[in-house]
Order: sequence, then structure tokens, then C-alpha cells
Amino acid sequence: MARKDPRLDQYIEKSAGFARPILAEIRERVHEACPDVEETMKWGVPYFDYKGTLCSMASFKGHCAFGFWKASLILETHAQSAEAAGQFGRITSVDDLPPKPAMHGYIRKAMALNDNGTTVTRAPKAAKSAAATAEPRIRARRVRRGPHARRRARG
Repeated sequence: MARKDPRLDQYIEKSAGFARPILAEIRERVHEACPDVEETMKWGVPYFDYKGTLCSMASFKGHCAFGFWKASLILETHAQSAEAAGQFGRITSVDDLPPKPAMHGYIRKAMALNDNGTTVTRAPKAAKSAAATAEPRIRARRVRRGPHARRRARG
């Protein structure tokens, strides 16, 4: 059963005037394609969950964004937009959204991935450079030297 979160209503209300119809349309399309979707807020933006994270939307000062959690497995050509968060670029009007049938297809594909328990392998985090790890050692050495060095080490 679909579960609507009143925090999404508040998020949409607080968004810029141009963004409200876009966010409402995205919300409606997600609920049409996935009747069992649950709304939630994560990291301050609206997310849609169905047996795990499905997709999210966000509103910014001059545009909106919409994206899938497992986009690399859902979209062939929209791996990541260079101009905005999400996979569909800067969305400034409802016309910038993918056509309704295509969007429903993407949502159903995301649902199927979650139904199957498919996960996306993320690239491992890069190791910290030697310079980044040297700073704390230098600071610790200063602290051991005496009271004057301790004051400088604190900044």
C-alpha cells in the first residue's frame, strides 16, 4: 500500500514557484507506476522507497532534479548528468521530464531490480594521500614539544 509522507507536501510547498508543478508531477508519476511506493525524506530531499531505495527528486534555486538509485542498471544513456544532480539534467519545467510511458518504464525496471535484490557495486573509495595523513602527525609532534608548540598546534 502506498504511503505518503506529509514532509514531502511541506518540501513541495517550500520550493520555488516553478518547481512545485514539476515535483508534484514526478510524485504523481512515481505513484502511478508503483502503487506500493513509500515516501520518505533522506538527506533533506524526497526519496521513494519500494523494497529499498527506488528514486529521488530535489528542488534547487533554478532547477529540479530526478534520479534513480540504481541508474547505471536502469538507464543506458543517462548514466549521470554533468549539469545537474540526477540523470535527467536540469529540469526547469514539466516538459523537461521524460515522456510518461518512458518514465513509468524506468520506474518499473527499478522496481524489478529491487524485487530481485539486485545491488549496484560502487567504486571503492580512494586511499588518502600521504600529504593528507602527514598533517595530524606533524601536529602531534608539535604538541609533544612543549606548551608554546601546543598553542600553535591548536591554531
